[in-house]
Amino acid sequence: MLKLKNIHTFYGPVEALKGVDIEVERGEIVCLIGNNGAGKSTILMAISGIVSPRSGDIIFENENIKGIPPHGIVGKGISQAPEGRRIFPKLTVGENLEMGAYTVGVRQRAGRIEKVFELFPVLKERHKQMGGTLSGGEQQMLAIGRALMSGPKLLLLDEPSLGLAPIIVSRIFKTVREINKEGVTILLVEQNARAALKLSHRGYVLENGGIALQGMGEDLLHNEQVRRAYLGE
Repeated sequence: MLKLKNIHTFYGPVEALKGVDIEVERGEIVCLIGNNGAGKSTILMAISGIVSPRSGDIIFENENIKGIPPHGIVGKGISQAPEGRRIFPKLTVGENLEMGAYTVGVRQRAGRIEKVFELFPVLKERHKQMGGTLSGGEQQMLAIGRALMSGPKLLLLDEPSLGLAPIIVSRIFKTVREINKEGVTILLVEQNARAALKLSHRGYVLENGGIALQGMGEDLLHNEQVRRAYLGE
């Protein structure tokens, strides 16, 4: 479904991604793990059209989407729940979800909102509440729900567990698995390496802007190098 080929990305003179190659097959959950500054979020931003690679190709469903602006990327079937949630604090839950549906016809929106409410029942209870008054976990649910409103084929999740209590993280990851089972392919950036590898079919380990390791999630979970560097063992 998605292939990144020899992606080089710069922030000014600093090279953030150094020839990254990644593949995501339809129906998979693929995770990217690595330390802060390794380039994980930059990969998602490059796919979303927020950061423009200096060289390389981003192929989605056999089309090179490099250079397409972010709203065009959403129209192709890719949406992102960004790091830090980035909800609209002065809009209600319902209005936040509507903001995720600007590429969708009016007739489809009600059904998609109901689907989000099925995945995250607490959002239905809070649908008239201002986004900024939600708890951190509820805001993360809202960010994911907003991303789902466009009906993505590929969902990009950037640090969905960041700053959340373990019980909420477990609930979020359980829902991510449900979303995947319903046919949405997922590319996940996550610092909680253990949880991410348990959830994912395959994973990539990033170090200093390049791919250091790749493999099946279960294999990486038991890899000695990964266990020492990212699992605290």
